[in-house]
Amino acid sequence: MAYRPDRYEQVMKASEGLDARARKMFGGMGVYTGEKMFAILLDDIVSLKLSPEDRDEALQIDGARTFRTVPDDVEKPEYIVMPQAVLDDQDSFRQWLLRSADYVRNKAKANGSVS
Repeated sequence: MAYRPDRYEQVMKASEGLDARARKMFGGMGVYTGEKMFAILLDDIVSLKLSPEDRDEALQIDGARTFRTVPDDVEKPEYIVMPQAVLDDQDSFRQWLLRSADYVRNKAKANGSVS
């Protein structure tokens, strides 16, 4: 598995101002703000780490689902695969991406991390 370069570019553009960087993982890419991962790129999908409230909201969007690295793997319930409709709408995508980055930064602060 790999990630699509155009998805990487989309995520990095939407992440401007977040001190975001990407690292290879799962055969794809993990995208971080500080030391906290908030997005996973794998094949053509973008999965975002979301708060419980945001996960519930995201899962109401047609096509959204919880992330798995491979079909038979255990779900990664904090990560939601963003549906094509969100990926195709730059404003909506950026809004979800910012919610994800804010969640991991605020979670890190609440846990006493300095990242």
